[in-house]
Amino acid sequence: MSKSEITVYGAHWCPDCRQSKQFLGEHQIPYDWIDIEEDKTAEEFVIRTNKGKRIIPTITFPDGSFLVEPSNAELAAKLGLKTTASRSHYDLIILGGGPAGLTAALYTAREYIDTLVIERAAFGGQAAGTEKLDNVPGFPDGVAGIEFSNRLRRQAERFGVELLQAQDVIELRSHHNYQSVKTGDGQDYSARAVLITTGSRYRRLNVPGENEYIGAGVHFCATCDGPFYKGKHVAVIGGGNSATEESLLLTKFAEHVTILVRSERFKATKIIQESVFGNPKIDVHWNTEVKGFVGEHSKLTKLLLLNHQTGLENELPVDGAFIFIGLTPNTGFLGASGVLLDQWGFVITGHDLIHSGKRPQGYENRDPHILETSVPGVFAAGDVRDKSTKQVASAAGEGTTAALMIREYLKTV
Repeated sequence: MSKSEITVYGAHWCPDCRQSKQFLGEHQIPYDWIDIEEDKTAEEFVIRTNKGKRIIPTITFPDGSFLVEPSNAELAAKLGLKTTASRSHYDLIILGGGPAGLTAALYTAREYIDTLVIERAAFGGQAAGTEKLDNVPGFPDGVAGIEFSNRLRRQAERFGVELLQAQDVIELRSHHNYQSVKTGDGQDYSARAVLITTGSRYRRLNVPGENEYIGAGVHFCATCDGPFYKGKHVAVIGGGNSATEESLLLTKFAEHVTILVRSERFKATKIIQESVFGNPKIDVHWNTEVKGFVGEHSKLTKLLLLNHQTGLENELPVDGAFIFIGLTPNTGFLGASGVLLDQWGFVITGHDLIHSGKRPQGYENRDPHILETSVPGVFAAGDVRDKSTKQVASAAGEGTTAALMIREYLKTV
C-alpha cells in the first residue's frame, strides 16, 4: 500500500472511526485522516460514495475500492494480512510477535522445531512504535523501531517460521500432553509447547492529544528517547519509582525536568526521593493532573494542567513528556489457563514458582525451567514476565533462553 493512498473519512466523535484508526495504527499502516465535519467536500464524497447516505468511517484504497464501517477482520482481509494458520497443530506456538517472540521463533525454527507465531498487531511489539532505538547492540547509529522490527520479522520468515497477524488470543488451556490456543475468530490451534511473549502496554492518561503526539513529544521510555532531549525541558508524569528513577536519568540529557505528581507525595522509595530533591535540574509540581497535550507542526509544545488543591488550570511549555504511571501486562486471556500471575498480572516463572515450598501440579518430580510457568510446557519471556527489565535487548535475550529451554523440554514429550 502506498503511504498516501489509504484515506479514512470520519469524525472525531465516531467510535467506529477510532476503531479503524486504532487497527491501522497498530499494524503500522499509513493512512490519511479527513474529518468530514470540517471538510464539506469530503462529506459530499462520503454521501455520494454511499448512495446518499452519510456513513462513517468510509475508507478508500488505491485500487479504487472502499469499505464502510468495516470490522477489523474485514480490514485485515482487505490489507492482505494473514489471519489463519496453515495447520491446526505445531511443535511450538508463540503468543506475541515482539522482540522476545520473534527471537525465540528464529532460534526454534533453526532447530527444526515447527513454530507458529500469533500476533494481534504489528510485528515488533512496542519496539515497532518507537521512533528510534539507540540502545540495541549492533546498531552504533541507532535504528528506527519499525526497521528493527521488520528485520526481526524477515529473519524469522527466512528460517520458516509461520506468522499469523491481526488475531487476538482469547484462551489458553492444557489438554493432557499438549496446549490448546483459541483465537478471536474461533479457531483452535494446539502445540506441544507454548511461549507467552504478549508483552505489556504502558498505562496512558487517556486525555486529549496524548495519542496524537506519541513519538512526537510523548514517550514512555527515558532510556530509549531521553537522548533526543539534550539541553531541553521535559516533563515526567507519575510519582512512583519508575517516574523518579527515570527523571534522574533524564537529567543526564535534559536541561530541566519537571515532575508532575497527582498526589501530594511520592510513592517512590526514600533514597530515590532524596536523590530527586537534591538534584538542581528537577522541580516537582504536587497535586497536578495533566488534562491535555497541545502542539504545533506535529510536535508537542505544552501541557494543560489542573492543580487539584487550588482548582487552577495552567499551561506548562515543554519539549517532551514522559509518562510513567505503570504497565499493564497483556495477560487477560490467561484466566482459565492455570498460569500463575503476580499481583499486577505479570507471569511468574522458574524458581519463584517453588521457593515458597509449594510446588505447582506437574512439578512433583522436577523443577520448572528458568522461564517456564506454573503449567509445564508453557513458557514466558519478555515484558509479560515478572521481574523482566522491559528493554528490547533483554527481551531478545529472554527469547533466546526460552527457545533453548523449550528445545530441551520437547525432548521429554
